[in-house]
Amino acid sequence: MPSYLEKRSIRYPMYGLMGITVVLLISLAYYSWLFSLIGFILVVFPYYFVFKVDYLRRKETEEYISTLSYRVKKVGEEALMEMPIGIMLINDDYYIEWTNPFLASCFDEDTLVGRSLYDVADLLIPLIKQEVETEVITLHDRKLRVILKLEERLLYFFDVTEQTEIEKMYQEERTVISIIFLDNYDELTQGMEDQTRSSLNNIVTSILNKWATDNGVFLKRVSSDRFIAVFNEQILHQLEKGKFSILDDIREITAKRNLPLTLSIGVGTGVSSLPELGLLAQSSLDLALGRGGDQVAIKQTNGKVKFYGGKTNPVEKRTRVRARVIAHALKELITESDKVIIMGHKNPDMDAIGAAIGIRKIAQMNQREGYIVINPQDIDTGIQRLMAEIQKNESLFTKFITPAQALEMATDDTLLVIVDTHKPSMVIEEKLIQKIDHVVVIDHHRRAEEFIHNPLLVYMEPYASSTAELVTELLEYQPKNGKVEMLEATALLAGITVDTKSFSLRTGSRTFDAASYLRSLGADTVLVQKFLKEDVETFIKRAKLIENVYFYREGVAIAKGNTDEEIHQVLIAQTADTLLTMDGVLASFVISKRSENIVGISARSLGDINVQVIMESLNGGGHLTNAATQLTDLSLDEAQERLHVAIDEYMEGRKKE
Repeated sequence: MPSYLEKRSIRYPMYGLMGITVVLLISLAYYSWLFSLIGFILVVFPYYFVFKVDYLRRKETEEYISTLSYRVKKVGEEALMEMPIGIMLINDDYYIEWTNPFLASCFDEDTLVGRSLYDVADLLIPLIKQEVETEVITLHDRKLRVILKLEERLLYFFDVTEQTEIEKMYQEERTVISIIFLDNYDELTQGMEDQTRSSLNNIVTSILNKWATDNGVFLKRVSSDRFIAVFNEQILHQLEKGKFSILDDIREITAKRNLPLTLSIGVGTGVSSLPELGLLAQSSLDLALGRGGDQVAIKQTNGKVKFYGGKTNPVEKRTRVRARVIAHALKELITESDKVIIMGHKNPDMDAIGAAIGIRKIAQMNQREGYIVINPQDIDTGIQRLMAEIQKNESLFTKFITPAQALEMATDDTLLVIVDTHKPSMVIEEKLIQKIDHVVVIDHHRRAEEFIHNPLLVYMEPYASSTAELVTELLEYQPKNGKVEMLEATALLAGITVDTKSFSLRTGSRTFDAASYLRSLGADTVLVQKFLKEDVETFIKRAKLIENVYFYREGVAIAKGNTDEEIHQVLIAQTADTLLTMDGVLASFVISKRSENIVGISARSLGDINVQVIMESLNGGGHLTNAATQLTDLSLDEAQERLHVAIDEYMEGRKKE
């Protein structure tokens, strides 16, 4: 059927044609009125019929349009008033000018007209002021998606309560896989009688089975020291609320029987793929073990990692078998390379330099040249004294190179060994990691979230006192192709001495074994003390920092530097060490400016307070008794306030536990 406009376009030409026909008939009547009359009759009837049909059609169209307009208007009114969509009109003063009945029902009121948003729903005010286009809010136990049309001062409300509940249910029902590992099971049961081992297994299994039953967890033992647990996100949240109390239960119950056993748990969550969950769980477990065990690591989809536990100081539980295996693997990697480049962290301490010298010696024993990367402008007085002594040994001194030289000499077959750190952001030259594919990491710090990507070999032992101790053990299993010189052994001993505070902290039996081995190689303890001496100016600076000390909580001492003075990180750390020797101090924190935009915090503890957890909350890390962080773009006072908050949160968390 032609449209109304099409009909109009047809009708007007017909009027023109009719006019022309009438003129012709009138002209014909002048000659013959009979022929003109016949012609008029023949023309009028067809035109009458056409106009009649056109009239009827126009009338029908007008009636249809009139009916349709009425129906559309009626449907619009009904939709506006009855559809489950809230509509609100407001004025510039946030008073409600009109709402539809559905919205009024959401507020359990008959009418909202004339009332202020401040009284009815003040949470909408910030959204309007900030011109947020859409947001989900909660009103009277309903979840409503608000869409704002600012120019019309119009708000739409869509009820998404059911959708939100379904999404929540989906999130809570997602599968979680975790791997539970008995940290020191092999060491504890080595040489144990069968009856005692069976008793220990029964205790651990019964505790874990009860925990699984109480929390709705599927648990399966897959080896003597490993379990697989499957549950969902909802159960995971419950376990997190309880801070994974199973860690404390296992530790305390086994300790009472003189069988001190600890757990580590790696959790995979946040993805739907079961293979990916398994990989995440294993990766999380590796992270927990790398940080010393007795804790839970949960890798999140955003890359962040949450930790629970880690309260105990790591006890020595590595074996010489592992040291021998690592030494053999390192030997293979060295012999397959054309040269070895060794690099520590920025502002290297005696442990980093000593370990680097030890690795360089291992490379030499395996017939490869080793080079140590150092930035001469980035060393403290102790390292300067060591370098002055090394300068007397030309064969060793020539092996120290700058970052630029290292980048220039690196090839596809070069092996890069990172010592005393595992964070890419902390190494002396990060470009070396990007250029060299073959990387080895040797470190004694607890593993952090940031880690060097895809290393060939990782030797991380948080139970060791220092990286120098680890390297000393590796030296024992190398080919005897060259004698370790006195200066090299002394540098390694100096590294151990610094990190153990002269064998007073984090010192195990293996630490003394390593020191004894170095002494047998000719390490000079007097020379070590010479390296560790400090000048009077440094002593005075440290004393001035200590002068500002105050007790924030019982046993927690904090010293803050001056806002206009920049202090080296080493001096900040030394001040924290000194504070820890004071009577009544269980944990010490020293805050000072490192540079224009960086504030450094060093933390030390005797073990009662886990300073690692406190520093990690400030994006730092370290050990239970030795940790630090750097805060950027904060004033000294702001950093101090953030430290107070971190200490408060830690202390409150301990009370809840």
